[in-house]
Amino acid sequence: MTESKEPRIDAEQPIARERGRTVHGEPANAGHRVLAPDDAEVEAYLEQALHAPPPLRVETEAAEQPDTVAVLDFGSQFAQLIARRVRELNVYSELLPHDTPMAELERRGVKAVILSGGPSSVYDADAPRADPALWSGRIPVLGICYGLQLMAHELGGEVVPSAKREYGPATVSVTQSEGLFEGIDREQPVWMSHGDSILRPPEGFASTAQTDSTPYAGLADAGRHLYGIQFHPEVVHTPIGREVLRNFVVGIAGVRDNWTAANLVETTVAEVRDRVGEGHVICALSGGVDSAVAATLVHRAIGDQLTCIYVDHGLMRKRESELLRVTFERDLGMNLVMVDARERFLARLAGVEDPEEKRRIIGDEFIRVFEEEAAKLGQIDFLVQGTLYPDVIESKTSETKTAQKIKTHHNVGGLPSDLRFTLIEPLRYLFKDEVRKVGLELGLPDAMVQRQPFPGPGLAIRIIGEVNAERLDTLREADWIVIDEIKGAGLYRSLWQSFAILTPVRSVGVMGDGRTYANVVAIRAVTSDDGMTADWARLPYEVLAKISSRIVNEVPGVNRVVYDISSKPPATIEWE
Repeated sequence: MTESKEPRIDAEQPIARERGRTVHGEPANAGHRVLAPDDAEVEAYLEQALHAPPPLRVETEAAEQPDTVAVLDFGSQFAQLIARRVRELNVYSELLPHDTPMAELERRGVKAVILSGGPSSVYDADAPRADPALWSGRIPVLGICYGLQLMAHELGGEVVPSAKREYGPATVSVTQSEGLFEGIDREQPVWMSHGDSILRPPEGFASTAQTDSTPYAGLADAGRHLYGIQFHPEVVHTPIGREVLRNFVVGIAGVRDNWTAANLVETTVAEVRDRVGEGHVICALSGGVDSAVAATLVHRAIGDQLTCIYVDHGLMRKRESELLRVTFERDLGMNLVMVDARERFLARLAGVEDPEEKRRIIGDEFIRVFEEEAAKLGQIDFLVQGTLYPDVIESKTSETKTAQKIKTHHNVGGLPSDLRFTLIEPLRYLFKDEVRKVGLELGLPDAMVQRQPFPGPGLAIRIIGEVNAERLDTLREADWIVIDEIKGAGLYRSLWQSFAILTPVRSVGVMGDGRTYANVVAIRAVTSDDGMTADWARLPYEVLAKISSRIVNEVPGVNRVVYDISSKPPATIEWE
């Protein structure tokens, strides 16, 4: 295949010489934004952490534990977002089941509680309830939407179906400027989503905000530290949402806003060091953000007691294996075992076209290779996993009882029954943006920390149909050009993902004076806030034109390029 003019080690940065870059080939504006659960990495095939208990939090003199805000989940589609918004205030938050006992909240050291919205009506017999001790005033409580209505209902107020339902934008009028609405102007646009309303508030509560359809868009009983709002402060459609949450968390509850990437690294390193002791640890590296940050955190804690294993299945993007070796072995000084298993994977994938079968084969073979390499290392006590908080939430563990199960996250093969390690999950309570901040704090190269999501099965599911060495080479070169031009145009940060797909379609073309019958490559670029929904990116025509021209001229066997303008839903981000 045609190589780029300048050899590089950076698999994410295929940039031509004339655009001056750093040692990793990275332009000044390269990088990326927050990611989420779609960052499926190869190491996640080992993921059994979804059924493991939360990691033990160890009190140490070196690391001060942060204050905690608990978000109780009543089934809202926005529950995870509430927890993220609180963390954006530099305050640690956890998403817990709606019926978490007060005693458990106090055991966890929770300083404030937020009740999420939910699809139920509080007057239904099977409506989810909270521990009645929440209303005692021992911990400040903020109810949002259903959470407000539950508070009112449980304390003797009356909640009824609304004569005028509110779904979407509304204007709220602040009637009490202190407390939740401290420093906020009287008239504010907000986002509503409710079919029930409070007809009569409980004794002791005063209205703090109203709309045209309800006089109780906000309630407060300051004496018992109980507050509620009918609108959703966690969504971007409520501009004052961040300030309302800050007023409650920091102003009313007095929670310290000192949870940062720096003290998170310090705390986690102390916890891992205490837990591992003199034990030996392995970590499956994929080159993805999660496993990279997890491995680096653990390495900082225990040094050479950690061995990282990288299984090169031959399905990675161009030059990614070289970048991983340079970063972890040379720059960070880790014990790294590089396993060349490319022929094994391709042999098992030969003739396979079904995407689910491809995923199953890749997951199974990965487990086999990893098990073989781990056995060569002797006694191993712990396995590092890059599990993130969205993985836990999506998989409906005991920590998120009311969340709808979206998928069993990445659990394609599962660990063999005789491969027994104690799991270490240093990122289990972090969202993707927080993982990136920790990675930068640890000194990982920006090109690795800010990379776009890449699926666990690699390029195998970006090749529609059979996977072989020739088709992999074709796709690698096309994908290299896509990333090159996206970054050259300064668009990488604004995109959730951008990549090429090798379709099973061939088309007639004319190149020079001759007829061609060659491959069709599709380009996919999407924008998203969380990976759960996505819209196709409106790339400038000149960028699309350059991508198309370069692919057709530089990648043998391709004579046509098309652009995917499908959103998620109904389409998915990946084609397979």
